[in-house]
Amino acid sequence: MSDHASIYTRAARSIAQLSGRPVTFLLAAAIIVVWLITGPIFGYSDTWQLVINTGTTIITFLMVFLIQNTQNRDTVAMQLKLDELIRATKGAHLSLLDLEELEEKELAAFVRQYEALAAYGRAQLEKGKPDTGTPEVVSRTEPPESSLSRPPKASVKGRTSPRAGR
Repeated sequence: MSDHASIYTRAARSIAQLSGRPVTFLLAAAIIVVWLITGPIFGYSDTWQLVINTGTTIITFLMVFLIQNTQNRDTVAMQLKLDELIRATKGAHLSLLDLEELEEKELAAFVRQYEALAAYGRAQLEKGKPDTGTPEVVSRTEPPESSLSRPPKASVKGRTSPRAGR
């Protein structure tokens, strides 16, 4: 943990770690059991019901933000690790580094290319050939191996991308 982390970040990490422990679950279950046991004591009044409803609503509301914060940090960290693997892999497509920034249409075109590559690999296996290698996938309509000589098309953002318009 960095010494420069904000108070919010440190608190969010600590609360996330605590809330994910079995003892925290048991504590929450115990609170509900105590609440249920006190029902007859308070005559199952509206106030008795309001206590649990208000408590759970507040906790749920706050946990949504905590979970989102934790998920955002984890996603960024994982994305950076994957980006580093792409960057360090010889022959990797650097245009894949920031796919999360693409428009849905461009992203769908990449998905189609990799689906075509998977189909090509399965076809190779069915022919008794290996499905290994690093073929280029530039066109979604041609087999991956025949698209090696095609010049890549630049996207709006200037990166090499598949044909999103097809």
